[in-house]
Amino acid sequence: MRYLFRAYCRIPLFFFSLFLILFPSHSAEGYHQYNENATIIGNLRIYTIKKNESLIEIARKFGIGYNEIVDANPGLDPFVPSAGETVSIPSVWILPEMSDYEGIVINLSEMRLYYFPKKNPSLKVWTFPIGIGDEGTDTPIGTFRVVEKIVDPPWNVPASISQERPELPKIMPPGPENPLGSHALRLSSMSILIHGTNRPYAVGRRASHGCIRMYPEDIPSLFRIVPNKTNVSIVKQPIKIGLLNQKIYIEVHKDISLKDFNYFDEAVRLLRKNNLYEKIDKGKMLSALRDKRGIPVVISP
Repeated sequence: MRYLFRAYCRIPLFFFSLFLILFPSHSAEGYHQYNENATIIGNLRIYTIKKNESLIEIARKFGIGYNEIVDANPGLDPFVPSAGETVSIPSVWILPEMSDYEGIVINLSEMRLYYFPKKNPSLKVWTFPIGIGDEGTDTPIGTFRVVEKIVDPPWNVPASISQERPELPKIMPPGPENPLGSHALRLSSMSILIHGTNRPYAVGRRASHGCIRMYPEDIPSLFRIVPNKTNVSIVKQPIKIGLLNQKIYIEVHKDISLKDFNYFDEAVRLLRKNNLYEKIDKGKMLSALRDKRGIPVVISP
């Protein structure tokens, strides 16, 4: 099983320091390295909230989405948290479970994009938070490829939006009001783009008409490193299971699009698939499934 986990929730500051040594900070462009036996990237950070700061601003500062920071810090008001409080910055991610790490992988359940270069002997990966399709205009799952790269993309206003906002032109030129931002990657579905946004607060939310939104500062980096014809896999993996030092870990993400999804049954299926179900503490597993904090936690006895 190609997973490596670190339990980093509710541990003493000494272990936070050790964790930061083991997993040094990633670059501003979301770059990380991994290896075949250590597919966890990033590090946990603890941040003290300043006066008049919201979790939305803090999330963007550290390259994470709204969903990630809110789920990792239940009980904190995301809009007016108290100055001086500490907030967990969950900038640690388990790579999605794939048969082969190549191209772009988008896990809708965690609202995060990963890019693995095609020829990757040093095992590099870039990762960025994203916004995805809202209910009724869901981002599709499946396998696609990048068919066009566009600088300063014009926005062809869809008919459905024109009906809602008749004052809009049929084609909006590039500029600060253009919701596609500065760069776009068109997928082979043709109607789906990976693009920037003029609404950065929508990153980490289900708020688009199916496209994949990125922070304005992130999309130029992805645009630069991703070649045309790159494969794009869009998946939903709300639960991940892994092993580290003979301990079993589970990571659970909220996914409100999975209305009839049984988290317990899926966790049991994944554990049984890897012959691990009889080796866990069922109470710990149930607690992780209930909390859904997007944080890998140990479920060994």
